[in-house]
Amino acid sequence: QVQLVESGGGLVQAGGSLRLSCATAGSIFSINAMNWYRQAPGKQREFVAWIARGGGTNYANSVKGRFTISRDNDKTTVYLQMNSLKPEDTAVYYCAAAPVGFTVTNWGQGTQVTVSA
Repeated sequence: QVQLVESGGGLVQAGGSLRLSCATAGSIFSINAMNWYRQAPGKQREFVAWIARGGGTNYANSVKGRFTISRDNDKTTVYLQMNSLKPEDTAVYYCAAAPVGFTVTNWGQGTQVTVSA
């Protein structure tokens, strides 16, 4: 089991930035893809970004060019740098692990991001 703990959420004005962190209990090197998802009030959880073991990345169209997913050299922490934030980015953000393929099997507890207009 992979344990994931998110941090870095908060309240920010539109146009501002936040960096989310996802700490794991051990190396994520053996995990095929680490993901960020988000869930806004009254909406379904949606994909935001992933970073694969080889370093490749992928983003939802709604965040492309504004968000950047990365990981540290020790491969124990995954980050989501969020710039040019919009009120519609307001959501609970979840870190998720896909050990095999891109099927998520482990979720963090989530961190709230609120963007004021």
